[in-house]
Amino acid sequence: MGAEVRLFGSDFDQAKEEARRFAEYTRARFIEDGREPEIAEGAGTIAVELWRPAKRFEALLVPLGDGALVAGIGRWMKTHSPIVGVCAAGAPAMAMSWREGKVRTTETTSTIADGIATRVPVPESLLNLAGLMDEVLLVEDKSLVEAMRLVFRYHGLVIEPAGAAGLAAAITYKEQFQGARVATPLRGGNLTSEQIRRWLMKTE
Repeated sequence: MGAEVRLFGSDFDQAKEEARRFAEYTRARFIEDGREPEIAEGAGTIAVELWRPAKRFEALLVPLGDGALVAGIGRWMKTHSPIVGVCAAGAPAMAMSWREGKVRTTETTSTIADGIATRVPVPESLLNLAGLMDEVLLVEDKSLVEAMRLVFRYHGLVIEPAGAAGLAAAITYKEQFQGARVATPLRGGNLTSEQIRRWLMKTE
C-alpha cells in the first residue's frame, strides 16, 4: 500500500525512538501505541464481543505491552469482570511500573514475545491503567510456546507469542484459575516461516 519500512535498533523501544526522531525531522505525526486514545478504543471492540453473551468472567487475561489493549478492554469490562494484565517475564517493565505506581524501565528485554517486550513504558498509558487492572502476571517463554502450540493444535490458528500471553498465564497459574470462567484474546500472527517450524512444528 505504498508504505516505507525501515529497520532500526535491536528492540521495540529503540525502533520507536528512531521513529519519533524521524517524525520530528519530517514534521510528520508520530502515533504511539499506549498514548493515543483511539488505539485503545479500537481494542475495546474486543470487550464488546466478550460482553454479548452477558456472562461474567472470573478474570480476563490480557497481554500487556504498551497498555492500549488492556486499557480498551478494561474500560468496557472492569465493572463486569476482573482485568489481569500479562507481561513476559523477560520484559517486566510495565508490571513493575504498575505495581509501584511510577514508570520503571529496564536496560534490556529477553523474551520471544516482542509484541509486549516493553522496556520503556509510556507514562500516559500507566495513568490510563490506574484503577483498570486488578493484577499483573508474568509468564515465561516456555509457557508462551506451549500456549501457541495448543492454539495451533486445537484451533488451527497461528498466533505470535505476545498474542498467546493470556493463555500462557492460564497455563502457568492454573491452580489460581482452577474452575473459573476466564477469557483471553488470541491475537497477532506475525511469525516467520522459521519460527513456525521451531515453535509450532517441533514436538520436543
